[in-house]
Amino acid sequence: MTLDAPNPSPNDTTRASAPGVDGLGCHAGRETMLAAAREAGAGETLARYAKDYPAGPHDQPQSMCPAFGSLRVGLRMRRTATVLSGSACCVYGLTFISHFYGARRSVGYVPFSSETLVTGKLFEDIRESVFQLADPETYDVVVVINLCVPTASGVPLRLLPKEINGVRVIGIDVPGFGVPTHAEAKDVLAGAMLNYARKEAEQGPVQAPRTPRATEPTITLLGEMFPVDPIQIGGMLKPLGLAVGPVVPTREWRELYSALDCCAVAAIHPHYTASIREFQAAGRPVIGSAPVGVDGTAAWLDEVGKVCNIETAKVDAAKAALLPAIRGALDGAPIRGRITLSGYEGSELIAARLLVESGADLRYVGTACPRTPWSERDREWLEAKGVRVHFRATLEDDVAAIDEYQPDLAIGTTPVVQAAKSRSIPGLYFTNLISARPLMGAAGAGSVAATLNAAIGNKARFEQMSEFFEGVGRGATSGIWPDAAKIPQSETAKREDGAC
Repeated sequence: MTLDAPNPSPNDTTRASAPGVDGLGCHAGRETMLAAAREAGAGETLARYAKDYPAGPHDQPQSMCPAFGSLRVGLRMRRTATVLSGSACCVYGLTFISHFYGARRSVGYVPFSSETLVTGKLFEDIRESVFQLADPETYDVVVVINLCVPTASGVPLRLLPKEINGVRVIGIDVPGFGVPTHAEAKDVLAGAMLNYARKEAEQGPVQAPRTPRATEPTITLLGEMFPVDPIQIGGMLKPLGLAVGPVVPTREWRELYSALDCCAVAAIHPHYTASIREFQAAGRPVIGSAPVGVDGTAAWLDEVGKVCNIETAKVDAAKAALLPAIRGALDGAPIRGRITLSGYEGSELIAARLLVESGADLRYVGTACPRTPWSERDREWLEAKGVRVHFRATLEDDVAAIDEYQPDLAIGTTPVVQAAKSRSIPGLYFTNLISARPLMGAAGAGSVAATLNAAIGNKARFEQMSEFFEGVGRGATSGIWPDAAKIPQSETAKREDGAC
């Protein structure tokens, strides 16, 4: 059945053509973009984002374009088409990053000019592209993502049809000036999909999942994680008479129904505020933290037993069977050294718990994500162990922690690692080397020790390299000379001679 979209009313066209947005670009600045977006009719959306993803007292942390998170969610789903609406430079950067991460999927793009932007023609072009894509033989859903300029200009994706030929249509605004990080942008799309799927399920029967449903009550897992972790969690739940459910963000639309049909939701990554709101609307309890290490696993199993009405004796028996193996794995792979840890994935606190239980002298944890009720247990546990926890941490915060604590190893984002290495301190990239490994159960307990200990052992090599390259890339040898008069004459002469 085809549901034609209503034509934009004069009021909607006026809002899409709000004064002052002609030629507005990313360079206009955050406050200008926010003001334009509110004037153009996006105030309600921005207010919800500000509540869901509070930026904190220092604005927001540095991150890649937040829209990458929503784009990544869509590109990883089967039978899902994704269309971007934004400046060409932004779209190029986003598609480059997506394919760098192995998307192997085409990304739709609707180009625009200042004229089509302010006259409302861009919305009509987007609508036309959605109708062209909405083939039920190919797609279950078409996702349209407004980037900064269309959001600030009030391009009304809310007026797109909700369904075309049986293909769902979801339009979201993901501006860099409204969504702080790409980790939270994952939640923007995941939450929108859950909202759509929940309303479908409330109206009647829905499509069965591709894989057979578990006969036991399930626990839905919230947050992208290493593929081994759901398997590990499934093994922990089996003694309780439970099974692991889908991981949200899902890999297919019909998995959303299974995710909603659960006993409880485990917020492994605690920043999925919009998704949690949808689960709570469906009457599903939410569990914070994660089964990492001995303490984390014990507390998490207790909470699962409580919300799913599992007998205490059964929970205690499960802990008695599981915890010794985890303790053995931790003791068998100790981490020796002082560490600072930071990142922007949302799993920083649970990774930090694992390091502490592995024996690491962890002094600081910085996360670009916000503090939420579902991260409180981790924060309290870490602070009780003497670890400083910093939510909405900026690059400056993370580098300041390195200077304050002088760690043997700094784990963080690319610029944090760069800053550490420039100080002769070994560094490891959190996203690829920590969060892309198992963290749960016995498999997670010993997964990072060898890598971290090897990196800590490279301290002498970094000191040797720093001594050898002392002065290179700084001052007159940096290659950037804003004031030529300050370049030593000898250096100037060498360059005129063509010497290296």
